[in-house]
Amino acid sequence: MHLIFMGPPGAGKGTQAQLLAALWKIPHISTGDILRACVVAKTELGQKAQSYMDRGELVPDELLMDIVQERMNQSDARAGWILDGFPRTVAQAAFFDKLLCEVGGGGSSSGKDCDLRAVNLDVPDNILVARLLSRGRQDDNEETIRRRLQVYREQTEPLIEFYRNREQLVAVDGDRAMESVTAQLQQALSGDS
Repeated sequence: MHLIFMGPPGAGKGTQAQLLAALWKIPHISTGDILRACVVAKTELGQKAQSYMDRGELVPDELLMDIVQERMNQSDARAGWILDGFPRTVAQAAFFDKLLCEVGGGGSSSGKDCDLRAVNLDVPDNILVARLLSRGRQDDNEETIRRRLQVYREQTEPLIEFYRNREQLVAVDGDRAMESVTAQLQQALSGDS
């Protein structure tokens, strides 16, 4: 089981990824967590990433891919994984797809042989705003939240189409009770061969 979890801020993707990872006994891999762990462990890749972060720059895609690949090659990820927070753009997704096929030996330009599913948790903006406001974070006001959602939608719509065109997209209604979303995800993903 190789899954990418996508969804806007407040959709519950981190929560669902953690629940399913525990249920299926596969790691929930968050790129933010990986970066922080590599920096703390002072790995070679972590030190390279730190140099960009210290300058206030984004970690380049290729370096981020190296870090993700290193994490996916660890023994606990051999049976599968749930990736959260990457890829965020079509360019990253295409690069990631190529890497997966090379690593997995699939070598398919369509990506279908790489056993990957992209899960999109779909939640209406008004529900997301209410959820994010209820978290009570100081930097979360309605205007800021709506701007974050707009940026997310601008960056992610092409990514959703990228996976839909490859028949790898699993769309799930995230505007339900947590348990109901989990059950819907289990049913949608276990039905895949």
